Amino acid sequence: MGKPIKCAFPIYPRVSESMSSLPKTTILDLSSPNHFVAELMGTFFLVLAGCGAIVVNDELGGVIGHNGIAMAFGLVVMVLIYAVGNISGAHFNPAVTLGFYLAGRFQANRIFPYIVAQLVGACVAAWLLKLCFPDHASLGATLPTFSVMNAFIVEMILSFALMFVILNVSTGSMEKGIMAGVAVGGTVALEALVAGPLTGASMNPARSVGPALLSGQLDHLWTYIAAPIVGMGLAFPTCRFIQGPGCCGPASSEEG
Repeated sequence: MGKPIKCAFPIYPRVSESMSSLPKTTILDLSSPNHFVAELMGTFFLVLAGCGAIVVNDELGGVIGHNGIAMAFGLVVMVLIYAVGNISGAHFNPAVTLGFYLAGRFQANRIFPYIVAQLVGACVAAWLLKLCFPDHASLGATLPTFSVMNAFIVEMILSFALMFVILNVSTGSMEKGIMAGVAVGGTVALEALVAGPLTGASMNPARSVGPALLSGQLDHLWTYIAAPIVGMGLAFPTCRFIQGPGCCGPASSEEG
């Protein structure tokens, strides 16, 4: 037999493998500001690409279409996970950061700077869209097309499903690995495809806050802040129940 072939990339565990076999502590030096800059830039590009697709579609008579908008959100999340997932964990979402904390994978003293970076990135992206398209009414803000209560339930379910996927494909508090980007980006695209016409399929307080603040569409903003936090908070106990105690554990002092 010949020499064994060495793979140049880390092999991500199969779905059937127990999550207890995955390392839940990842060395991540958050004393350096590059992690917060990565979150800021990642959220900036997420809002710029996703909400930008909505704005361009409106301005150019539907040239992108609903399917294209859903794909824009999913693809930008996917590529950003591969770009900076090994640096900041590629959260780009305050509710994801809180979800990782509730799952015991993220330190409490890192929550505030992460969320600030995400909100700043989203607002800067929305400001740039406002600069380029000053007459657009919403800048891609998330607005419900039916009752607020129904919108809250839909956003909560969408956020729960997204965080459940994230917890099952992430390592510690970091979304990285060969399949993490495809799984998370695919989930975002799928949910945007199905629920986009109903609520905008935000699943992300930062994605909603930026366009809402710059466009003045603040009436239902609380829904898009509270529902993702509640939904993603419920994902951890469900993941732990299904995967067992190895699903989540205390965050390492060195983990981001």
